[in-house]
Amino acid sequence: MNLIEIKNVYKQYKNGVTALCDVSVSIPKGDFVFVIGQTASGKSTLIKLLYRQERPTKGEVYVGGINVAKLKNRKVYKLRRKLGIVFQDYKLLPNLTVYENVAFALEMYGLPEREIRTKVMKSIEKVGLKEKFRSYPDQLSGGEQQRVSIARAIVNNPKILICDEPTGNLDPSTSMEIMEIINKINEEGTTIIMATHDKDIVDKYKKRVITLEKGILKGDKEKGGYSK
Repeated sequence: MNLIEIKNVYKQYKNGVTALCDVSVSIPKGDFVFVIGQTASGKSTLIKLLYRQERPTKGEVYVGGINVAKLKNRKVYKLRRKLGIVFQDYKLLPNLTVYENVAFALEMYGLPEREIRTKVMKSIEKVGLKEKFRSYPDQLSGGEQQRVSIARAIVNNPKILICDEPTGNLDPSTSMEIMEIINKINEEGTTIIMATHDKDIVDKYKKRVITLEKGILKGDKEKGGYSK
């Protein structure tokens, strides 16, 4: 069984805009998928369906065996526990240190302090910020802040890491550093779905590429690229 199943999904917003039109995609465990397309192609909508920020107007979305489309609001946390999510704008809490930002998610689950510390330090070390765990976000570069958000996303060992334009605010060199981290996480078994505009990254890494155009699935290639 595939880890993610998107079946004949349509998404129409209240303003009449159709963001997705009859999109079907299957993603097996351990896959690495780039979702590409121009602005307003439906990339972000597809990503938001996976973590139930949006619901489909029609069709089915299954993530880790959960029927996301029918998930009640009070049960969304059960889905999110299976996921890690990395955003373009980091979403760090400015008054918390690196350690505290990463620990925050685990504290909400009520885990013992010793277990939290072990998981948090392992996660911070994985993204190369062990020496800066006491720093605050405004003491870090953009690339370092994104590393913190990745550490926070993977601290609970999610099955799936969803990345929505994670290198969108970064220079090319820093973007490649962030991609090395994300690629390593994939090599350790986590399934990655990443929406991106970054042609250089897509062409370099030669992963599976799903192309959207005005809400329509235009391509799905193993070891694809951005270039035609």
